[in-house]
Amino acid sequence: MVKICCIGAGYVGGPTMAVIALKCPAIEVAVVDISVSRIAAWNSDQLPIYEPGLEEIVKQCRGKNLFFSTAVEKHVAEADIIFVSVNTPTKTRGLGAGKAADLTYWESAARMIADVSKSNKIVVEKSTVPVKTAEAIEKILTHNSKGIEYQILSNPEFLAEGTAIEDLFKPDRVLIGGRETAGGQKAVQALKEVYANWVPEDRIITTNLWSAELSKLAANAFLAQRISSVNAMSALCEATGADVSQVAHAVGKDSRIGPKFLNASVGFGGSCFQKDILNLVYICECNGLPEVANYWKQVIKVNDYQKNRFVNRVVSSMFNTVSGKKIAILGFAFKKDTGDTRETPAIDVCKGLLGDKAQLSIYDLQVTEEQIQRDLSMNKFDWDHPIHLQPASSIEMKQVSVVCDAYEATKGAHGICILTEWDEFKTLDYKKIYDNMQKPAFVFDGRNVVNVGELRKIGFIVYSIGKPLDSWLKDMPAVA
Repeated sequence: MVKICCIGAGYVGGPTMAVIALKCPAIEVAVVDISVSRIAAWNSDQLPIYEPGLEEIVKQCRGKNLFFSTAVEKHVAEADIIFVSVNTPTKTRGLGAGKAADLTYWESAARMIADVSKSNKIVVEKSTVPVKTAEAIEKILTHNSKGIEYQILSNPEFLAEGTAIEDLFKPDRVLIGGRETAGGQKAVQALKEVYANWVPEDRIITTNLWSAELSKLAANAFLAQRISSVNAMSALCEATGADVSQVAHAVGKDSRIGPKFLNASVGFGGSCFQKDILNLVYICECNGLPEVANYWKQVIKVNDYQKNRFVNRVVSSMFNTVSGKKIAILGFAFKKDTGDTRETPAIDVCKGLLGDKAQLSIYDLQVTEEQIQRDLSMNKFDWDHPIHLQPASSIEMKQVSVVCDAYEATKGAHGICILTEWDEFKTLDYKKIYDNMQKPAFVFDGRNVVNVGELRKIGFIVYSIGKPLDSWLKDMPAVA
């Protein structure tokens, strides 16, 4: 029986291994992590992450050929294939601070693999890593090999949160990079055979190591660039009276461009886009390519600009101050159908409003109050370190309350900010909400989910990103 072990029980490791266990009943899959609480959650009825379809798969396979354990060394020693899916946070100090990936957790995983292994291993990079990580890992393993052979493969994940299970069932492509040696190609074939249990062969792409590593960074950079492009257009649309949805629809009809990732919004979030672009920038700078680095930096600058622009629009529309005013925040996760808040634009928007002394009432379908409090009291980049290394949210957030439904959040509010595109927000009773708000009542739609015309008929002053401004907003300066 082939044994697979995955180090890291997070957003990548958990769902990926659950699907491998489901699709490959002949393979024993162990997911290991040093976090006792995280493993306990995977073994409970309340999984540590929310992803549609995940719970059913875990319950079907857990205890049969899918195991969650803190016995890291035991399972690593027994495994034939080891997936490494640990954090690669952005460095917060030292060389490359603010851009380079911190490989501390990767290196300690590699050293532990070398310490406990008694048989040949295939080690698979699953976390997003900077180009040439495989080479560094290979050096650690071969210099501590004790006669054991290691093959390093790069198998980046291309999951979208909210649709991760569907993405795993029917991937656009599975990418496997390996050494162009006999041993390397044999290892590539071994991993290919695992995926071939359910993925058509023509969707399994094999490359050299460096191409696989760079393809992941490139894919995320291209996707983020599309969002920043349409968001840059949204500012121009507001200035000219064009409608960004109409522009995006027209542009997306060009078969060379296509319609995906052309929805204007308050900005992109998630664990990968910003981190991977910063990583790409650092690699370009290290390789003497400042012009290329500056090109990708601009994608992040436009994203930051969009969030600041949104906050400025809120404050300037409401007589240039939100001090003491209740603002309802609908949605905190970075996108619908996930509880993930990593790099969510909601953090920066909330911090911007708190800076002007607003009172925030926050409602999200999946994000806990504890998570929201932690996110709002954390420094940039701290989120990607293990919870026990994150600063405790000891700040008493007097200006923030987290409530359990949208009507409670909006009751008595001066304005509403919609920051996640949850389907529920399209079908709320906005007449009821309007009647219970302070007047004038504002809606700032950061996801373009509401029917602007209907809300204006009710009496709301509505700002929808990239849409023609109503007369109230035209009279107010765009920058507070």
